[in-house]
Amino acid sequence: MSPLPLEGRTIAVPETRELDVFAGLLERRGARVLRCPLVAIRDAPDPAPVLAWLRNFIAGGCDDLILLTGEGLLRLLGCLRTHAPELEEPFRSALARVRKITRGPKPARALRSLGLQSDLAAQAPTTAGVIAALAELPLAGRRIGVQLYGTEPNVKLIEFLVAAGAQPLPVAPYVYADAAEDAAVAQLLEQLAGGKVDAIAFTSTPQVQRLFAVAPADAVTRALSRTLVAAVGPVVADTLASHGVRAQLMPADAFFLKPLTSVLEQALGPRS
Repeated sequence: MSPLPLEGRTIAVPETRELDVFAGLLERRGARVLRCPLVAIRDAPDPAPVLAWLRNFIAGGCDDLILLTGEGLLRLLGCLRTHAPELEEPFRSALARVRKITRGPKPARALRSLGLQSDLAAQAPTTAGVIAALAELPLAGRRIGVQLYGTEPNVKLIEFLVAAGAQPLPVAPYVYADAAEDAAVAQLLEQLAGGKVDAIAFTSTPQVQRLFAVAPADAVTRALSRTLVAAVGPVVADTLASHGVRAQLMPADAFFLKPLTSVLEQALGPRS
């Protein structure tokens, strides 16, 4: 009987939101999954600015909306359901009216869950990709909502919009927080450094940042050098590179958990 594709392999998964989904994909292929969620996603601690932005949006305050993450759109809806449920339908109507620009497949998928489509999709799921998609369009005088990635201000995108004559209107509907205690993260690094992990698969930039926040950079870099480092997409790979770590694996064009699982499967195979 042939072994499962990842039988005998140990893969570290710092994912939080879709931890069970990702772990299940790997475990069904025979892998042992080392679960260590590094960050948690939480609603903005103060809903007032988010609600103020939503009310302005519903009142027709935006001509366009840039969605950087699917999580952001879902959190905007969640904020309404918690604090102003009577505004959910007006928000959906306003969302249908504006031009919607998406960075990558997840915000487009979130729109489809509401029965809507992206009007303009960035070719590359990065800030540079969004800018390239907008670069040839007349933006002067347009009021453009920008759903931020966590609390990252995305200065590059905002400065581009201002230079193009647009009025950017950013909103931050969620924040990242530490999910694992420092001791658990230190234990993960110890296992990586000890060569006990075949691969670690990063699915968001805050995971990388959290790892480097817990221990000295040289210790993290040494630990990661003892394993195969995988990134779900170019944004995560770029964040790793900014810390001096090369992502050895990344899906070629579809930046989801299933393609990430496939490249891990192809690179590792079962332990002989």
